[in-house]
Amino acid sequence: MLLIPCPWCGPRDEREFRYGGQAHIAYPADPEALDDGAWADYLFVRDNPAGPYAERWFHASGCRSWCDVERDTVDYTVTGSCPTGAHPAAGPDEGPCVSPYCVRRAVPSTGGTR
Repeated sequence: MLLIPCPWCGPRDEREFRYGGQAHIAYPADPEALDDGAWADYLFVRDNPAGPYAERWFHASGCRSWCDVERDTVDYTVTGSCPTGAHPAAGPDEGPCVSPYCVRRAVPSTGGTR
């Protein structure tokens, strides 16, 4: 079970959240110019790293807000969260967070196997 730090509600059980996919995926600047292959890549192709990964989560049973969560895909350790869009698209280590609600600290998580 993951303990996800909601930027507004604090640490909560993952059962309160709904997964929203990879974070920091920019909408195409000119979607009309994309061919079918490029559009399919935008919709379906995502990173699949073994290590740190930025994800979007929706706090469905809480404040009903979206947040970006940093999680290690190897050991499921959650390292922080921010409101969606608070960090630059290149990732949270590429610039300052613009949110006063940023959670940039180690968060205990039960991790484990899934």
